[in-house]
Amino acid sequence: MLNSTEKNLLQQIAGISGFQPGSAFNLRANGTGVERHSTTNVTIRQKSDQPGIDIIVAPHTVGEQIHIPVIITDSGVQDLVYNDFYIGEGADVEIIAGCGIHNDGCDTSQHDGIHTFHIGKHAHIVYTEKHYGEGNGEGERILNPTTKIYMEEGSYAQMDMSQIKGVDSTKRITYARLRKDAKLVINEKLMTHGSQFAHSDVEVDLDGEDSVLQIVSRSVGKDDSKQVFHPIARGNNKCRAHVQCDSILMGNAKISSIPEIAANHVDAQVIHEAAIGKINSDQLIKLQTFGLNEEEAEQVIVDGFLR
Repeated sequence: MLNSTEKNLLQQIAGISGFQPGSAFNLRANGTGVERHSTTNVTIRQKSDQPGIDIIVAPHTVGEQIHIPVIITDSGVQDLVYNDFYIGEGADVEIIAGCGIHNDGCDTSQHDGIHTFHIGKHAHIVYTEKHYGEGNGEGERILNPTTKIYMEEGSYAQMDMSQIKGVDSTKRITYARLRKDAKLVINEKLMTHGSQFAHSDVEVDLDGEDSVLQIVSRSVGKDDSKQVFHPIARGNNKCRAHVQCDSILMGNAKISSIPEIAANHVDAQVIHEAAIGKINSDQLIKLQTFGLNEEEAEQVIVDGFLR
């Protein structure tokens, strides 16, 4: 039975308060698997050689949701997990992940999740990962996700990754390799405040003919926080790639975008765009004419920007 703190974490990161009947589900809490359910078409099984699970989706499975949240409520937990996803040919599924840390103690709580996706021919996935931290303790809340994506011919993956709030430090590493006609969409949303630090490395090889990549990173840096966004896109065949980074700077925050793009084929089209700046004063004034104070107007703009 989950307590109120655990239910709140699940709600924040996955929009649920517990097991979803009829769906594939795996809950990891404080470094241990506590509840797991498979379905006819989705098998979730414990790894035998390292901490973590294998998620196996049968070919041509359509319309199923898979929930694999992680929560930490004990101070001082150091959790490392390896999850492998095997998405069968022609499958079309939604995967809802995420990690929430509630730390009321003085020791650091940390979760490092290493996720590897093997996406079969013409398969389609939407993956949602939210990170969230809370608690009144002095102990840090650290999340370091690593995501590896291997896409076969004609496959599609949409990776929606966001850091909501309360995470003191994060190092995000993402690597992908695309085969013929594969398409990868990465939407990254991030907000830092206080003295928080966030570093995101995204590296993609477009190896297949007519493969497509779209990366959109939106971030807000507040107070004295620091962010680094480092995307690398390599067009190794006839392909299209577009990388976009938009950031709002507030207070004394510092944000860096360090793009690397390479066209290693005559028909590769690789584009990068970046914009970093403060909130537009005209937008603030307009919202204030509707009765909002400056702080409320800023919040409306930030919420809309990260939506």
